[in-house]
Amino acid sequence: MSRTTVEVNTPTDANEDCALYVDMGTTNTRVWLALGERVLAQSSIGVGVRNTARDGSATRLRAALREVIAEACEAGTAQDQSCVPSCVVAAGMISSPLGLVEVPHIRAPAGIHDIATNMEQHTFPDITTLPILLIPGVRSDSAENDPYRVGSADVMRGEETLCTGLMARGSLSPPSVLLNLGSHWKAINIDHEGRIASSRTSLSGELIHALQTSTILASAVPHERPASIDFRWIEAGIREEREQGLARALFGVRLLEQRGGTTADERLAFLIGAVIAADMDVLIHNRVLFRTAPVILTGGSAIALAWQHALLMESIEAVIVPEGEMAAALLEGLQFFRREYRYRCANKVVCREK
Repeated sequence: MSRTTVEVNTPTDANEDCALYVDMGTTNTRVWLALGERVLAQSSIGVGVRNTARDGSATRLRAALREVIAEACEAGTAQDQSCVPSCVVAAGMISSPLGLVEVPHIRAPAGIHDIATNMEQHTFPDITTLPILLIPGVRSDSAENDPYRVGSADVMRGEETLCTGLMARGSLSPPSVLLNLGSHWKAINIDHEGRIASSRTSLSGELIHALQTSTILASAVPHERPASIDFRWIEAGIREEREQGLARALFGVRLLEQRGGTTADERLAFLIGAVIAADMDVLIHNRVLFRTAPVILTGGSAIALAWQHALLMESIEAVIVPEGEMAAALLEGLQFFRREYRYRCANKVVCREK
């Protein structure tokens, strides 16, 4: 398990509440300890719900979460002993069946107050003695098993909190589309009222990683995320996918390797371009992406640059949110939902304890 812990210092009012904030994804988990707006410590670990899926058990995930919470608390206490956390606020896949406990999705369109109303408080003594507040995800369309409607349904966990933080910081203005480029690629439509209207998700982030590491293409491309992108080869991958289809375009990476004369980075750009084309063309066809709605890109910087280039080729405006801004926005979203939950409990609006 990979793990990092850093200390962060920013000014704040010392009388504000101290809490832990958790973002759990498919492959990683991050924890912040904050006193009001002041972040005292941040810790992360390379464990997520993918481990539960592989192990068939959440034992490793629970142990990792216990460890990373303890590390953040220890590092934060060294900065300010007055910060004694009152709770943990968590978003992402932690509220899925592969996480700690399933919190039902709420139906789109969903505004921030709809999401806050459906937060749940749970206790997990094997992880922490603190109550854990879980933020629900959002579901688009029906949950029915209709074979003719699978493509119109979608789910998210964690991105609703990111959207909330980005809107609070002015980085996401309705109406627009947020394209989040993590392990999964997710296009989220934000309507004129600032609600999550719908989303579309693909496995493209995981697909690229699998192609890099677990297929015959592993010898042809780097196994790490790209640090830079050759746009000429991105365009070549886009063209090949449109002419030959995704599966044949991917085999083109193998052919490029055998032919010689290309670098591993160029072949990876070609591969990424082909995968982008497969997603982008469908999103444009279904009017998830269109020229009158700006696209906000979050995620890995090189992949975001590749997407920005591909969208500009289609005359679609695209703006990249820096990775540091994305982390700050996610934390701001978590803090917003913490304040909302406290307000609702204090005013007996709703307070869901499990």
